[in-house]
Amino acid sequence: MDWISDPTAWSALAALLTLEIVLGVDNVVFISILASKLPPEEQDKARKVGLLAAGGMRVLLLLAVGWVITLKKELFAIGTIGFSGKELILLAGGLFLIYKATKEIHHKLEGDEGETSGKVAPTIAAVIGQVMLLDLVFSIDSVITAVGMTTYVWVMVIAIVSAVIVMLAASKAIYTFVNAHPSVKMLALAFLLLIGTTLIAEGFGQKIPKGYIYAAMTFSVFVEVLNIGVRRKKKAVEPLHLREPVIADK
Repeated sequence: MDWISDPTAWSALAALLTLEIVLGVDNVVFISILASKLPPEEQDKARKVGLLAAGGMRVLLLLAVGWVITLKKELFAIGTIGFSGKELILLAGGLFLIYKATKEIHHKLEGDEGETSGKVAPTIAAVIGQVMLLDLVFSIDSVITAVGMTTYVWVMVIAIVSAVIVMLAASKAIYTFVNAHPSVKMLALAFLLLIGTTLIAEGFGQKIPKGYIYAAMTFSVFVEVLNIGVRRKKKAVEPLHLREPVIADK
C-alpha cells in the first residue's frame, strides 16, 4: 500500500479513472444498441451484466499484463508496415465496429418494420459476448497505457472498479436517453463508425490522438442536446420513427 503516500500514484489514478469512464461510456452506448433487440424485461439485466463482464475482463487482462505487453512485439511485416498482436486485434475490432454500425444503420433506416436480426432472436449471452469482444479491443490498449502510467497494480484495479461503479450508476440514464431519441441513436452509431475507423488507423500504425476524437464527439452531443431542446418546444413536431425488430417469443 505504498502508493497511498505517493503523489504520482494519485495523479495516475485520476487519469486512469477518466480513461476508464470514457471507455465505460463507449460500452454503454454499444450495449444500448445491442440490448434494444432483447425483450424489455431482459434489457436492464443485459446492461448491468455487460458492464460487469467488461470490467472483469479488464481486471483479468491487468493481472495478465505480462502477456498483454508481449502483444506489442512485431509478428510480421507487409512492405514497410509491421504488425503486432495488438495491431491485429485493433484491426479486427475496427472492422467489427464498422460492420456492426453500418448494419444497424441499415436496419434502422431501410430495413423492414418488424424484421428480426438474423434467423434467431438475440439472447443475453449473444449480447454479452459481443460486448466482451469489443471490450477486449479497448482494454488491451487501456491496460498498456495504464502500465506506462504507473507501476502500482492496485491503482489500476481501483480505477477500473471505480469506473464500473460510476457507469453502473449512470448507465440507465444513458441507456434510456439513447433509446428514447432516434437522432441520438444514429449519432451513437456514427460514433461507432468513427471509433472503428480510428482503430483501423492505429492497426496500421497511424496514431490518432484520442483527445481530438472525443472532443469532436462531445461537440456533436452538445449540438444534438440543443436540437432536442428546440424540438421539445415544438410539440407538434414528431421525431422520426426508426424501424425496430420484432422480439420473437421464446
